[in-house]
Amino acid sequence: MKTRSFAVGVMLTAILAACTSAPGVPSSPGNSASAPTSTNSQILNQNSAPGMAVRTLDANYFENTKGFFAQPDKEGSYPGIIMIHEWWGLNDQIKDTARMLAARGYNVLAVDLYNGFVAKTPEEARAQVSSLDQAKALQNMAAAKAYLKDKGATKLASWGWCFGGGQSMQLALNDTELAATVIYYGNLVDDETKLQNIKWPVLGIFGDKDQSITVDKVRSFETALKKVGITNEIYVYPGVGHAFANPSGQSYAPNETKDAWEKTLKFLEKYVKEA
Repeated sequence: MKTRSFAVGVMLTAILAACTSAPGVPSSPGNSASAPTSTNSQILNQNSAPGMAVRTLDANYFENTKGFFAQPDKEGSYPGIIMIHEWWGLNDQIKDTARMLAARGYNVLAVDLYNGFVAKTPEEARAQVSSLDQAKALQNMAAAKAYLKDKGATKLASWGWCFGGGQSMQLALNDTELAATVIYYGNLVDDETKLQNIKWPVLGIFGDKDQSITVDKVRSFETALKKVGITNEIYVYPGVGHAFANPSGQSYAPNETKDAWEKTLKFLEKYVKEA
């Protein structure tokens, strides 16, 4: 038990370091990542074929926790995506992304690992990450899986950013039934023994100016995945830092975000829709 507690503590410390040192972290409520934004919607949908109409609801999927569920407004069988928020919490930006992905033919449940709290400052976000119960977070995400299965999903994937990227990694290490894992600049694990649990493809999106999830860490992760025999696509974008896909941050890189979005859609289509 002490060993597990220590390991979780190390992981959370790494998450805090990654988010705190991110150039795109807002420094005041006026530049809060929790503020509504449609910037990504405008950029990512530009010159794209119209997606399906979408319906949404606040889904009570785990104890008294509500997530944001988005699905195509057309009867049918769709793959499920567990979407995991940044350290800010389940804010409008994540909900907007869930809608966009649902329009591409997925049932998306954006989970809430903070039970309704949305941080407006780095200090508030840091406090949430520091107090996270990792075991309960895994139970939360397992409940999200069950919810999506109940909605008819036969294939499931997870996708998270920063703190959520690290949680997408943790879910992969503690699950056996996923079809794919997507990690955007989240805390990584390069222990080959632990990675052997993953039996499905992994997509990783990173920036080479990220001072926390460094290129060396990314390459070590990539090497470990290859040694274990895990299919992977790892992309490191030059000239961008941590949280470059967050439109409310100072590190936002719209061109790289659009390219990463398109790569992610292709990855999910190949390994979750068609596989």
